[in-house]
Amino acid sequence: MAGMRKQRIVVGLSGGVDSAVTAYLLKQQGHEVIGIFMKNWEDDDDSEYCSSNIDFVDAAAVADVLGIEIEHVNFAANYKDRVFSEFLREYQAGRTPNPDILCNAEIKFKAFLDHAMRLGAENIATGHYARVRHNLSTGLFELLKGLDASKDQSYFLHRLNQAQLSKTLFPVGELHKTEVRRIAAEIGLPNAKKKDSTGICFIGERPFREFLNRYISKEPGPIKDPKGRTIGQHVGLSFYTLGQRQGLGIGGLKAKGAQKGGGEHTPWFVARKDMASNTLWVVQGHDHPWLQSMSLEAQDASWVAGAPPSDAGLAAKTRYRQADATCRITGATTDGFNLHFGEPQWAVTPGQSAVVYAGEVCLGGGVIASAHPGE
Repeated sequence: MAGMRKQRIVVGLSGGVDSAVTAYLLKQQGHEVIGIFMKNWEDDDDSEYCSSNIDFVDAAAVADVLGIEIEHVNFAANYKDRVFSEFLREYQAGRTPNPDILCNAEIKFKAFLDHAMRLGAENIATGHYARVRHNLSTGLFELLKGLDASKDQSYFLHRLNQAQLSKTLFPVGELHKTEVRRIAAEIGLPNAKKKDSTGICFIGERPFREFLNRYISKEPGPIKDPKGRTIGQHVGLSFYTLGQRQGLGIGGLKAKGAQKGGGEHTPWFVARKDMASNTLWVVQGHDHPWLQSMSLEAQDASWVAGAPPSDAGLAAKTRYRQADATCRITGATTDGFNLHFGEPQWAVTPGQSAVVYAGEVCLGGGVIASAHPGE
């Protein structure tokens, strides 16, 4: 970033500390910085769970302290169309989608990027923990992990393409979170101590099942163990995800439901969802074979470089909070691919994303369609 000529840069100001420090750093470098607050959800502005109004007040206070303009832009219609409707479709099909990934691909780096370009911006910037590197030998833009491994968000950004990355800056990706908070406190940002937002923007801190209830019809059915015994009732397959342990309502079962060697206190985990028979299959014990996969098939692939990677030195994540697992890739096309792991992967979940890395470089990924126990 050093020595960069002065540019007009539009920063997505969320009201959080990361985007605030992003705007500050760019202003320090002499750029003309404009803040934009994206409103992506408006179904329950008056609800105790929807923090959009508070967030805008925080973002405006940050803009005031930094001495930059802020514009409030409503992308709620785009969001409902491109992100939320897809999210519901996936849940109704029994999969577990990741709306943050869709939101980045469809709103933050598409609708927001387009809006910024209309304002005459040369680049956009967000408070994501990731980095962009222009590889001069290939001419390609690479997406790298953020330097703070515990905060890296490249997983959520893996669908970005060359055109998007060429226009995007991630200043805090070069910093550790502790440093970001230190800068925020030092320059007197009003939100320096604000806690990080977690979860999906339209759900916020609200109970997830209560939220989905509004949109998805419930069809109760049997919960079965691997022997085919019915050991409980589920409230609707959409409300469960693979590997889920809490909220199954079968915790008190005694030995008749326990598997051999499992004992009556071994926890139950969701292992399979059979949409055809509306059956939820559960197993006892975190390491049950039904929860382990050696390979997966992914669809709807998106490659940062525009083409699939060669199969050398690759690793992948099948969920965000997970260490990279060494893997091989086969059958890779622009549409999909297969991954084969050296070690079993736990609770590989259809609908989630499998994201492929070569060291610190995020190569892209796809949506998990199915997982398989053996090779």
